[in-house]
Amino acid sequence: MKVQRIDHIGIAVRNLEESLAQWRNLFALESAGIEEVKERGVRLAHLNLERGPSVELVSPLGEGAPVEKFLKERGEGIHHFCLKVKDIQKTMHELKAKGIQFVQEKPYQGAGGSLIAFIHPSGINGVLIELKEDKR
Repeated sequence: MKVQRIDHIGIAVRNLEESLAQWRNLFALESAGIEEVKERGVRLAHLNLERGPSVELVSPLGEGAPVEKFLKERGEGIHHFCLKVKDIQKTMHELKAKGIQFVQEKPYQGAGGSLIAFIHPSGINGVLIELKEDKR
């Protein structure tokens, strides 16, 4: 398995619009706008940097979303980082063979039509890692 690059760093926020405005104003970053991903129960916005991974601001869509639980337990801050992979099914299979557990058994649709899956934090130093395969 080979990771292509770090795609983005996810930051959990309570108020997406306020946080987006703050990041834009402080760092002159551009965003493509806000996207709802109902399957994950989140609203998000990507802030694009000239180089390197983007910053993904993530807020819950409503009660019961995993990000809401994170915010209640830990407050705002870094939630996850995302690794871009070429074939998410193959990558998951290889990692499972090495004993890595996932939050879900199969990848599901993420932002922009990508396929995503999360490695359980207990598998790698307590860090929630998202794997992402871009829409083909």
